[in-house]
Amino acid sequence: MSGKRTGAEAVATKGWLRAHKWLILRRISQFGILALFLLGPLAGIWIVKGNLNYSYTLNFVPLTDPYVALQSLATGHVPETLGLIGVAVVLVLYLLVGGRVYCSWVCPINVVTDAAGWLRDRLGIKGGSSLSRNTRYWILAMTLLGSALSGVVLWELVNPVSMLHRGLIFGFGAAWTVVVAVFLFDLFVMTRGWCGRLCPVGAFYSLLGRWSPLRISAPQRAACNDCMDCFEVCPEPQVIRPALKGEAKGIGPVILAANCTNCGRCIDVCSKDVFTYDLRFNNPVSAAPLAKTQLESK
Repeated sequence: MSGKRTGAEAVATKGWLRAHKWLILRRISQFGILALFLLGPLAGIWIVKGNLNYSYTLNFVPLTDPYVALQSLATGHVPETLGLIGVAVVLVLYLLVGGRVYCSWVCPINVVTDAAGWLRDRLGIKGGSSLSRNTRYWILAMTLLGSALSGVVLWELVNPVSMLHRGLIFGFGAAWTVVVAVFLFDLFVMTRGWCGRLCPVGAFYSLLGRWSPLRISAPQRAACNDCMDCFEVCPEPQVIRPALKGEAKGIGPVILAANCTNCGRCIDVCSKDVFTYDLRFNNPVSAAPLAKTQLESK
C-alpha cells in the first residue's frame, strides 16, 4: 500500500464530490432524521413524535423498533395494536432495503463511531484489543434473556442512541457518559469496535435483512488495482473479499453477507468504479470454474 491517504486516488480521479457522494447522503439522512425527532421537543414543531424506538409521524405513520418490541414481548408485555402496526412497517422496510441500512443511514451513533475512526486514523493509532464479531450476537441473546428474567426492556438501560437523544434534549448529564464511552472505546481500544463487535442492534438488523434484495455489488471487479481503500473504509471489511476476489471460485460479484451495511463507502473511494448498488438476483457466477468442474467430471 502507498503512503497516500485512503480515498486520495478516487478524489484525484473522480473529484471530491463524487468520492464522497454516498457519505454526504448518509450524513444528510442521519442528521435529517435526528432533526425531525428534535424539532418537537426543542422547537414545538411536531412532525415526528417519539424516538427511534417508537415514533408517530404526521399523526398517521407508526414506526416501532422490532428489537425493542421483541424485548417487550420477552418481559410479558404485548405492544398495543398501533405499536404492532409500527413493527410490521419497519420489518417490511428493512427486509427490502437491508437490515443494517439502519446502522449506516439512520443510527446517529454511527456518526460518533465514524468520528472516532477518523480521529484514530489522523492520530496514527494502530492495533488494539480484539473481540470476535460474534460477540454482538451473544449480547443480543443476553438482552432478550435478561429482559425475560428481569421484566425490564434491558437494552434501554444502556442504549447509546436513547442516551444521545436525551442528552440533546435535556443537556449534558449522565446520558452523555455512554456516548462518550462509545467514542473513546472506538478511538483507543478497538477500531470499529462498537458497531462491528458489540452492538446488539446491528446484530439484530443483520438477521432481519439477511435476504433483502438491495445489495452492494462489484460488477467491475476485474478492474480492481488492489489499492485496498475499500477495505480501509468498510465498517465490515470481511464482507468484501468473497465478492471482489471470488470470481475464480465461481462466486458472483454481489455482496450477500448479512453484515454489509449498504453504506456505499466502497463505491465512493474506488477510483476504478468497481462497486455499485444492485439487486441480489443480478449475481452472475463465473463460467470458468463451472467449465473446469465439467471437464474434471468427464
